[in-house]
Amino acid sequence: MRVVIAEDSTLLREGLIRLLVEEGHEVVAAVGDGAALLEETAKHRPDLVLTDVRMPPTHTDEGLRAALEIRRRWPETGVLVLSQYVEKRYATELISTEGGRVGYLLKDRVMEVGEFLDALERVAAGGEAFDPDVVRALIARSAHADPLALLTPRERDVLEKMAQGHSNSGIGQALSISRSAVEKHINAIFDKLDLTDSAAYSRRVLAIVRYLQG
Repeated sequence: MRVVIAEDSTLLREGLIRLLVEEGHEVVAAVGDGAALLEETAKHRPDLVLTDVRMPPTHTDEGLRAALEIRRRWPETGVLVLSQYVEKRYATELISTEGGRVGYLLKDRVMEVGEFLDALERVAAGGEAFDPDVVRALIARSAHADPLALLTPRERDVLEKMAQGHSNSGIGQALSISRSAVEKHINAIFDKLDLTDSAAYSRRVLAIVRYLQG
C-alpha cells in the first residue's frame, strides 16, 4: 500500500518508515506537522495516512484535526491515528465517522509489530482498528441509569470487539464462539439499546457510538 506518515519525532518517524518499507509498502511522504500532512495527502492520494495526534506548532491536536479533514475530503483514504495517551473526545469523534477506513492505536502498540501491521492493513482495506486500551478507557463509566448496564458480560465482550473494528467472523474467532452466536448477541445488543431497523444510520455504528459516549 501507499502510505503518508505524519510524526514529529524523527526517531519514531524513521522507524515507521523502515518497518513499512521492509514489509513491502511504499512510504510516499513522511512529514512532521499537520499542515504538511494535508499537503502531501492532496498530492499523493495515498491508500493510508498514519498520523500522530499532537504535532507542531502547538502540540495539541494538529494531527487529529488533519486526520478528520482527510476523512472529510478523501474518504477513500484510510486514516490510522497514533497517540501517546487516550484522547477520549478525539477517539469518539473518529469512531463516529461513517465509512470505515479508520483506526486509533496507542503508540506502544507499534512495538507489537504483528498487531500493528494487521491494524494498518485492516484500515487500508476499508475496516476499522481501535486499540483495546482505548476502548476500555472510553467505556469506563458508572452503570447507573445506563442502558448498557442491561448487557450481559458476553454481550459487552461482543460490543467491545465491534468497537475495535472486528467483523462478525473476527469476533467469533476472538471469543471462541460461532458466527451465529455472534449475530444473536449483536441483535440482543440492538434490542437493549433500542436501535430499530428504521434507524437512519447503521445500527452497528450507533451501538458503538453509544457504547463509547454513554
